[in-house]
Amino acid sequence: MKPAANIYLIGLMGVGKTTIGKQLAKALQWPFYDSDRVIEECTGVDIPTIFSYEGEEGFRMREQTVIRHLSALQGIVMATGGGAVLMPENRAAIKENGFVVYLHCSIDKILHRTKHDTQRPLLRTDNPRQRLQTLLAQRDPLYAECADFKIDSGVLPTKTVVKTILQQYQAALEDHERIASCTK
Repeated sequence: MKPAANIYLIGLMGVGKTTIGKQLAKALQWPFYDSDRVIEECTGVDIPTIFSYEGEEGFRMREQTVIRHLSALQGIVMATGGGAVLMPENRAAIKENGFVVYLHCSIDKILHRTKHDTQRPLLRTDNPRQRLQTLLAQRDPLYAECADFKIDSGVLPTKTVVKTILQQYQAALEDHERIASCTK
């Protein structure tokens, strides 16, 4: 992690990346970016439309471009899309340029949070539970590989999650400064 680095939130859809990210950004007085919203703003269409015309591969290429640009900024909080970690370039960009927080929660909690959400193309299936279980099995090792810190956002109040992330981020900064001063 670089000093004064960004904070990146990763995890499956519905774990609270946007909600928690906005509160972290407010606490730090940093700008907040949701990579999916940036893609929608740049294209002028929503994520399901991109998926229907370009497929997941087309969407992932757009996502890679946005993450590369945003990770070059300093002093931001970014919520990534749930599948952002699938591309090695995205994993490298966030690991090299910030403090990465893996938000996770139970499949039941995710299903509850997303049951009325029509903007999640990967959940447009007859069995959303099975889809989430498959996605988690595929992505969990990638999330773990990137993460500097992991927290369950499904059992703790949002304010507690935000406070804990800020404490962990501060501790990581202090560790970085201590190591840097020892190597001078």
